[in-house]
Amino acid sequence: MNKKNILFVFGTRPEVIKLAPVILELRKYPEQYRVIICNTEQQKELSNQTLAYFGLQADINLDCMRPNQTLAEVQSRILTSLDKVFEDNKIDATIVQGDTMTVLCGALTSFYRKIPVFHVEAGLRSYDIYEPFPEEVMRQMTSRVASLHFAPTEKNKNALLKEDIAENKIYVTGNTVIDALFCLSNRTMEQAEIFFKEQDIEVDDKLVLITAHRRENHGERIDRILVAIETLVKSYSDHKFVIPVHPNPNVKCKIYSRLGEYENVYLLKPLDYPYLVYLMKNAKLILTDSGGIQEEAPSFGCPTLVMRYETERQEGIDAGVSVLVGAEYDKIVSYSSEILSKTREETRLKALNPYGKGDSSETIERIIKEYFKKEMV
Repeated sequence: MNKKNILFVFGTRPEVIKLAPVILELRKYPEQYRVIICNTEQQKELSNQTLAYFGLQADINLDCMRPNQTLAEVQSRILTSLDKVFEDNKIDATIVQGDTMTVLCGALTSFYRKIPVFHVEAGLRSYDIYEPFPEEVMRQMTSRVASLHFAPTEKNKNALLKEDIAENKIYVTGNTVIDALFCLSNRTMEQAEIFFKEQDIEVDDKLVLITAHRRENHGERIDRILVAIETLVKSYSDHKFVIPVHPNPNVKCKIYSRLGEYENVYLLKPLDYPYLVYLMKNAKLILTDSGGIQEEAPSFGCPTLVMRYETERQEGIDAGVSVLVGAEYDKIVSYSSEILSKTREETRLKALNPYGKGDSSETIERIIKEYFKKEMV
């Protein structure tokens, strides 16, 4: 097989986390692949910070974000910038992950130039085009042009089959986010422990981790979520509530206004990946609207309440490792109280992580190798 130029396109922290293990795996075979890393910088600081953790840096940075852009403006800028990347580089395949604007633009630009698209984390579906918004439509559109679909689970594969995606293009690989967890060394966890001590946060068995940032939760929903969290903060004053605050002003200002004065609430800047993992590993309860955390938390046996009305990660719900609570005050408070009124050991989950066992990147590399061999025949 002649050496293939593989372009990785990403722009957000979750994309970096889930693609880094694949990048590192392909780089084990320099005689087969030339890896080109392109960061649209959809989340500029967060994505570059996380790349550095994995010992990686982008070959191409696009700096595509501007204040208060509309979705159409973001898409236009990323498409135009990526088009020049393809113009300036010979690309044999493009790898994207997930469901962001960067993913859709990477897939479209590659399709326009008749270059194959390999989609990591394919087949996730909520079947509601506004939940999550706009991600549900972006991942469905990406599936229409992808040549290889790396589905984390059988449920994801079945979703693609129902959409008439050819079965010989779909591979169940597990989720690469579990691979990323196994990249964490003991030294890294020790550094995370030191970090939180320096922040005067004692990480013990009464810690609640909260993340809230999704676009569909802006407005009245984030207000209801914060009222529920405030109730918990008051009711469980012996617990620590740690919130890495997303920089989006639609979220940040409301969180600081509602929760900033409580002594048992710790509002932090967005955390580096290993620090967030350290909190997940030690938390008694997680409240989140994040997709990635839904996949990672089961590896640590931590009960997770998903503050969304629909989830494309139904496997966690089915396995009993997470519960959908939406932005409903009563559900958030009642489910949380049930957990927080018990000890951490009493609430640990025994179920296996339904999203993988940590060998997804190796599987993906083997499939890519076979793909190019077939193309040569």
